[in-house]
Amino acid sequence: MPYFFYGFIFLTLHFKNLIMSIILNIETATKNCSVALAKEGKTIACKEIAEQNFSHAEKLHVFIEELLAENNLQFSDLNAIAVSQGPGSYTGLRIGVSSAKGFCYALNIPMIAIDTLQLLAKQIQIEEGIIIPMIDARRMEVFTAFYDKNHNQIRNTQAEIIDETSYQEITETIHLVGDGTEKFKNTLIDTKFVFHSDVVFPSANEMSQLSFDKYKISDFVDVAYFEPYYLKDFVLSK
Repeated sequence: MPYFFYGFIFLTLHFKNLIMSIILNIETATKNCSVALAKEGKTIACKEIAEQNFSHAEKLHVFIEELLAENNLQFSDLNAIAVSQGPGSYTGLRIGVSSAKGFCYALNIPMIAIDTLQLLAKQIQIEEGIIIPMIDARRMEVFTAFYDKNHNQIRNTQAEIIDETSYQEITETIHLVGDGTEKFKNTLIDTKFVFHSDVVFPSANEMSQLSFDKYKISDFVDVAYFEPYYLKDFVLSK
């Protein structure tokens, strides 16, 4: 049989595997313990809970098992695991990444890392201006990055102390999201600042399309050597 025929079969099966991919998405970088199942980049089920005291260690695996059972899936049906890479809580990130690594090792499937701040930014749609997601890093400090209206990152992630002089050089509308924004409502008072108070925590729901896009191009991380992006080891350790 001609070699091109075998090549055609391989490509067909590979394409089918991509299209039918089922990815488990895990987000534990903040107080929100969030898990989503996605098929072909679309969320089919999501479970999450945000509590003052971190309950990730108790809730994460329960949520995963419930999601699989409720959708008639087995662990063997998963094609990849995606995990929020930070920045965020030291404890939360360790729990999420350790769990993702364990599943990937046991199932022999790839691991995908997704930027946590991008998950916050993707929760709003804007027509103009920039989006600045903020994750609380205690006191007057936050983890931030800048995103354009298409959710493309346009400034590097950093730990930043915010005061009344912050972002004076920016003239366009600034959309603020995340749990780190609330403490600055009396500090960032210029009319260019728009607070989206309904967007508090990143969610695994926003990971579905991002993880699928990475899966299609085999943008995976090394399971053995991957470490979360803590940015500051001592921040949000509890």
